[in-house]
Amino acid sequence: MFQHVALIGVGLIGSSLSHAMHRANLAARITACARSEATRATVRRLELADEVFEHVGDAVRGADLVILCTPVGTFGGLAAEIAPHLEKGAILTDAGSVKTAVIRDIGPHLPEHVHLVPGHPIAGTEFSGPESGFAELFDGRWTILTPLPDADEAAVEKLKAFWEACGSMVEIMTPEHHDLVLAVTSHVPHLIAYNIVGTVSDLERVTEKEVIKFSASGFRDFTRIAASDPTMWRDIFMNNKEAVLEILGRFTEDLAALQKAIRWGDGDALFDLFTQTRAIRRGIIDAGQETPAPDFGRKIPRGIAGQK
Repeated sequence: MFQHVALIGVGLIGSSLSHAMHRANLAARITACARSEATRATVRRLELADEVFEHVGDAVRGADLVILCTPVGTFGGLAAEIAPHLEKGAILTDAGSVKTAVIRDIGPHLPEHVHLVPGHPIAGTEFSGPESGFAELFDGRWTILTPLPDADEAAVEKLKAFWEACGSMVEIMTPEHHDLVLAVTSHVPHLIAYNIVGTVSDLERVTEKEVIKFSASGFRDFTRIAASDPTMWRDIFMNNKEAVLEILGRFTEDLAALQKAIRWGDGDALFDLFTQTRAIRRGIIDAGQETPAPDFGRKIPRGIAGQK
């Protein structure tokens, strides 16, 4: 599908893309960029790329598809660095969890002959690094593309076909809508997980030993989510602050109503809410985005765990 794909960053997403491309024979040549020599050595050992470079300019030279797989906070600097080396007609995309900020940071640096098509695979685990990747990560998961109104239609269609060949289902939406949807489905839930795990760690009347020993499934799942890469999530919250704050405000209002129902013994209100949320869970299972298998002790399917 592509003659030369350049992966900028070879963590979970970048390495999984390499495996997926090898599985479906999507690229004649794959290059990668990693700043760390240890990471580059791992990339060579795992044969994730034909060549791996320290400098991004070397990795993207001659590539007809460039995928940014680093934290979104790095995108502006990377775009400025790679711009002089991008081939005419190349497609530049990314795997970041925020889209309006990506367009804001990348757009000003790109030459007119490069097609920018931002993207976001809704798949991941709490693990990171080049050894954490696997070809099946994107199978049956959604990838969202957020092209600008003047985007080249052929480039968008080719990138859509690429993600489908990697196993994804593809949806196209505006960058603004993407950021609102992900604030609801991912960003605020992660913020809540980080907060509740932090609250427990500061609760002096419950020891850390007790927290570990008696963790029920709810808190255990929170700790899995809260184990996600701190750099990536710092950049997400810094770059999607408007949508996150909007949803967080609504969540705070709903939490206050729930607090009131508990305080005043309003069992009907609690029952109605829990019935509604149970139906949403069933909808997620029916859509094939989760399994109904019992939670405790089960091995969470790869590609479902810790979706970003």
